[in-house]
Amino acid sequence: MARPKREKALVGWREWAALPELGVERIKVKIDTGARTSALHAFRARTFERDGRRFVRFNLHPEQRRRRPEIACEAPIVDERVVTSSNGKRERRYVIRTPVRIGTLVWPIEVTLTNRDEMGFRMLLGRQALRKRLVVDPGTSYRQAKERRRPANTAKEGKPVKKRPVKKRPAKKRKERAP
Repeated sequence: MARPKREKALVGWREWAALPELGVERIKVKIDTGARTSALHAFRARTFERDGRRFVRFNLHPEQRRRRPEIACEAPIVDERVVTSSNGKRERRYVIRTPVRIGTLVWPIEVTLTNRDEMGFRMLLGRQALRKRLVVDPGTSYRQAKERRRPANTAKEGKPVKKRPVKKRPAKKRKERAP
């Protein structure tokens, strides 16, 4: 018997996310359907061993164009991969697995660590992380942040919102110019 399909959440082209196991309460994420893997801004990455497993310790700036706050993180390394960035540069990156939270959704993702200081977003969420969970509406932003605050079509008290008729404005009359 086939498993029932999970309903996919609708997200905008950028969203607010959290990485609870890394101590990141809030980070702006670009939902990037052109990227296969997810990427997280990381610097001062150094490896170490604990109980026979390889770990990476790194720092990150969760806010765009800011050096503060700086968060120290560590996570087990699940892989090392050569990734080709959007500018065509190939780079060997550590891969970690960590839960991501967007709105009320929480699920584990694999994310590569790279220095994204010069990039617009500190984190990209790639196709592998989106697969079977999210649908992207490229014309909107922060959909999950809005839905988390209040369910659609409800007021602050949880009562349905009454839709008001939209008033159409009369078209402006253009002045004709003399030749």
